[in-house]
Amino acid sequence: MGFMSKILGDRDAHTAEDYVELNLDDFDTASGDAAMQVHIAEIQGQQDVIAIKDAIYDGDLVVADITRLRTEDTTVERITNELQQVAREVDGDIVQKGDDQILVTPTGVKVSREKLTR
Repeated sequence: MGFMSKILGDRDAHTAEDYVELNLDDFDTASGDAAMQVHIAEIQGQQDVIAIKDAIYDGDLVVADITRLRTEDTTVERITNELQQVAREVDGDIVQKGDDQILVTPTGVKVSREKLTR
């Protein structure tokens, strides 16, 4: 199951009537007013961690896709340890969702370990 299908769900379960067309002109898209931004990242190696760390230090939240990393490789452990250290330094949080995503939060943002239910 891909990243977008996890967010949007199974495409076959929805019809066109389930969606509403949004006009971006109706929304203020200036990011200058936001206190925090959410960044989507893809980690393929150690070099990708630098931009993630910068974003966390800047007070932003990062959702990182780690599916391109081989789980038996020590790179995954090094990257995870480095991101854990950053989360501790800024008093943020870090969680791994399954085998494919890591969420790293900035200062004052914690991730609940409980799922919301209907």
